[in-house]
Amino acid sequence: MTARRLVVWRHGRTSWNLDGKFQGQTDIELDSVGVSQAQSAAARLAALEPAALVASDLRRAAATAAELALLTGLSVTYDPDLREIDVGSWSGLTQAEFAASWPREAALIASGEDVRRGGGDGETVAEVADRAAKALQRATDLGPDGSTVVVATHGLAGRVGIAALVGLPPEHWSMLGGLSNCSWSVVEQGRRGWRIVEWNAGTLPKPVLSDDR
Repeated sequence: MTARRLVVWRHGRTSWNLDGKFQGQTDIELDSVGVSQAQSAAARLAALEPAALVASDLRRAAATAAELALLTGLSVTYDPDLREIDVGSWSGLTQAEFAASWPREAALIASGEDVRRGGGDGETVAEVADRAAKALQRATDLGPDGSTVVVATHGLAGRVGIAALVGLPPEHWSMLGGLSNCSWSVVEQGRRGWRIVEWNAGTLPKPVLSDDR
């Protein structure tokens, strides 16, 4: 018995999002705007009557999930495999600082190469996709058959986790746009497997503030 629908929800804004810094697995809190975003989104997601709530254990995702937990009475199950990509020593760098200090790696990433982040001490996108997709699949086991489970995670982890879950080949992952803060995507399980039925809901005209570029 498993949930039929997953709502994959990106966390609210942080100060590092606003400053354009790589966050990775650095445990940055929501800023005041991020808290308001989480509260607003939670009010809409509560109307879906989710059966279970899962979150990354990093504070920005956990605090986002907590707003929905307050409205629904659900407890939050934390799964470290929903964490954002580990960017290693690149954490805290702005996009401009990264491009200036790591021009070869920046060019390879821009060309679509799956470079190990942090100059070798972080993760690849493929590794994140694998663990995040497994976490999403595990989340479905927390809800009864036909129910909805909400998963609070991060921009890149959510995007590539969904892509891997539905079986989209890696060369096509870039076709899925980045997730905006506190926006969500919906996947449903049909007769032939998982499919995307909604993407980045609640985003426009908000910009995507993310290291997922």
